[in-house]
Amino acid sequence: MIKDFILPDIGEGVVECELVEWLVKEGDTVVEDQPIADVMTDKALVQIPAPFAGVVTKLYYAKGDIAKVHAPLYAVQIEGAVDIASEESIATEPAATTAKVTEPVAATTANTSSSSSVSIEEFLLPDIGEGIVECELVEWLVSEGDWVEEDQPIADVMTDKALVQIPAIKAGKIAKLHYRKGQLAKVHAPLFAIEVEQAASAPAATTNTDTVANAAPAAQIVSAEPARQGKALASPAVRRMARSLDIDLSQVPGTGKHGRVYKEDITRFQQGASNVSASSATQVKEAPAQATQASQTQVLTSTVTQRADTVEPIRGVKAVMARMMVESVSSIPHFTYCEEFDLTDLVALRESMKVKYSSDEVKLTMMPFFMKSMSLALSQFPVMNSQVNADCTELTYKARHNIGMAVDSKVGLLVPNIKDVQDKSILEVAAEITRLTQAARSGRVAPADLKDGTISISNIGALGGTVATPIINKPEVAIVALGKLQTLPRFNAKGEVEARQIMQVSWSGDHRVIDGGTIARFCNLWKQYLEQPQEMLLAMR
Repeated sequence: MIKDFILPDIGEGVVECELVEWLVKEGDTVVEDQPIADVMTDKALVQIPAPFAGVVTKLYYAKGDIAKVHAPLYAVQIEGAVDIASEESIATEPAATTAKVTEPVAATTANTSSSSSVSIEEFLLPDIGEGIVECELVEWLVSEGDWVEEDQPIADVMTDKALVQIPAIKAGKIAKLHYRKGQLAKVHAPLFAIEVEQAASAPAATTNTDTVANAAPAAQIVSAEPARQGKALASPAVRRMARSLDIDLSQVPGTGKHGRVYKEDITRFQQGASNVSASSATQVKEAPAQATQASQTQVLTSTVTQRADTVEPIRGVKAVMARMMVESVSSIPHFTYCEEFDLTDLVALRESMKVKYSSDEVKLTMMPFFMKSMSLALSQFPVMNSQVNADCTELTYKARHNIGMAVDSKVGLLVPNIKDVQDKSILEVAAEITRLTQAARSGRVAPADLKDGTISISNIGALGGTVATPIINKPEVAIVALGKLQTLPRFNAKGEVEARQIMQVSWSGDHRVIDGGTIARFCNLWKQYLEQPQEMLLAMR
């Protein structure tokens, strides 16, 4: 008997977790209490054990996916249990043969004694984040009438925090899509309807021979159609390659085990598509002149249409950002403080270390040095790492230095934060920055990475700005904007002019909590660590 293992409660208030690593694979035999997977909550890394022995038949999530509490994590064939349906199919060999032939026809014809019935079930949009009651339908990944497999991606939806992909929980045929692209879908309301095959009925075992004979040609026709459906097997690198080339990975024939898709398969598929496009272009050249004139008329019409004003609704992350910025400005008395940093020595240090320590997983930019030195300064000025309550009667000094960084992503401004910078090395901070930057730019940041920030950095200099007045990321009390790094003339200790690496930084502070003297002294200490990297190294624990 195949049984789903339901992910249990793994912490107070935890409703989802990230699948960090599978410790088994499909087909493995496991024993009771054997570790199955490592999952990461917003509090700790948890190891999930097997509650009973058996053979793992299906893993419902890929590495890096977000698993839901109280939802199936994996399926296991329990040892010693025999499926009743399989016993009935083994009872008589002719009956088994009949069932194999008629099974494909049951889904496409209604004039035979089918061995299964079809029912339409509504898929209810589940909870996709704490406090989220609706989301925007960004893209349907299937169409009405498509056959889908279990766990196949159905739609991309945008919450006020991230882009989320909704998978199918059952295999079947899409009967109806309840929303159009751009509409707002409600949590716990039907998202789409799916036709699902029900269990076989007893009379189905007595299918007559004539029906079987007539069904054979139809079965051949069905089997001749493309059978690739559902989520393709591929590594993250292959998926990135497919996204960059705008290729639907599920359409690429895989040459690996179980249909796994490799980069070479994508290259061949792309070349085949190019050949098809070339032949299509030849056919277009040979088309009648009337068709050419019609297309030109359509082009002129579309050109006129494009000149009209475009109205675009503000939704998702952009809508949340607008609401939060208005609330921050209207409730927090901002004041700005600017300073100039001479980063010549730090730039030289970073350049000498960049080649040795940079990799695909770690980009040793200037940001890790800014964050680590800021954490050291926060230890001396804890009020900069505090939060005030709504009516400004209590001030909470945060023990963790969760430093956020504003990222200009394709879905809007996101501010993921690096947790516990005070306990991380510069290389560990760099690895987290690389991970979160890649996730933010794709719009797929985990909710946990957006929560619990204590102070933020906005790197406007990456786009060319020098001075800004950043808006505080409430409920934090301070934010800094980094200007672009410029080579400018400055006087040295001997009064000589020399080229130096200069950056302007702009602070915004909550004047209810922080005064000008505090932010100036804090900024001076931060400046000392950055202008004299040896001081930063000596201050590290």
